Amino acid sequence: MRTRPLGPTGYTVSELGLGAWGLGGGQWRGGSDSEAREALRAAVDQGITFFDTALAYGQGHSERLIGAALQSEIESGRVVIATKIPPRDGQWPGAAGTPLKDVFPPRHISTSTERSLQNLGIDALPVQQFHVWHDAWLADPGWEASYAELVRLKKEGKVLHWGISINDHAPETALQVLADPLFETAQVIYNIYDRSPERALFRLASSKPLGIIVRVPFDEGALTGGIKATTVFPAGDWREQYFKGDRRAEAERRGKALAGLLDEEVRTLPELALRFCLSSPAVSTVIPGMRRPAHVRQNVEAAGRGALTPGMLARLEGHRWEKNWYEG
Repeated sequence: MRTRPLGPTGYTVSELGLGAWGLGGGQWRGGSDSEAREALRAAVDQGITFFDTALAYGQGHSERLIGAALQSEIESGRVVIATKIPPRDGQWPGAAGTPLKDVFPPRHISTSTERSLQNLGIDALPVQQFHVWHDAWLADPGWEASYAELVRLKKEGKVLHWGISINDHAPETALQVLADPLFETAQVIYNIYDRSPERALFRLASSKPLGIIVRVPFDEGALTGGIKATTVFPAGDWREQYFKGDRRAEAERRGKALAGLLDEEVRTLPELALRFCLSSPAVSTVIPGMRRPAHVRQNVEAAGRGALTPGMLARLEGHRWEKNWYEG
């Protein structure tokens, strides 16, 4: 497993991390806690050292699973855990017109942090992130008090490093806050389809520096080739909404077009998707969701083949696709 620095945090992490949204259950259907624990242990065995979760994932269930399954690794510092403070109003993404008091007031910041510490069974969070953000909040009268709370939690050692989880497909909404030295990491959607972070965020990361955590490398499954026009999701699974209407057919059509690029260099679409993300030197780690040990092994093997050649990257240029299916 190759490693990369996580911006200025001082951490060196595996370039393939594990995104733990699915481990919390809730909006995701299928899988089980026992299988999730097996996936976490498989990840450690395969050399993964970065795990991203959130207080909102299953109302803390994802955090509790990680805390229990990886207790010795967390206590020894062999793995780095990143989690997130949910917006107080429960609205994703963060909207410019929402008062900061409804999203991240000081008391909500501190109580959420304390709950995450308890769930994970630790005394300090290696990386704590705002789960949504909009730079419009920097002008909110409440920002001074909320910022002071961030500083206090870091001074007390409860949060070691602060980061921002950027709104879906909108890296431009966090460029101002990320220029502040207090914020050392940025989690962002980046994949073969969505190249928007390349426009300004990656340039900021090269000059600041900034640890870039890439989420949604598979576009919620569309970039794995596993989404077909006939795909049926388990009842209650949020992907039924994400891939509603004719979106599954569109995902299948675009997936087939990408499959036409596969050759001796790249054997599968998941490998193509992961290696694309890892081809950017701005990226610190990529965090696909992995709920099963088999997924862990497959993704570790794919990522291990390294960056794509310039020729393959050039062929992917024509597959850019700006969309936002999270908006309903």
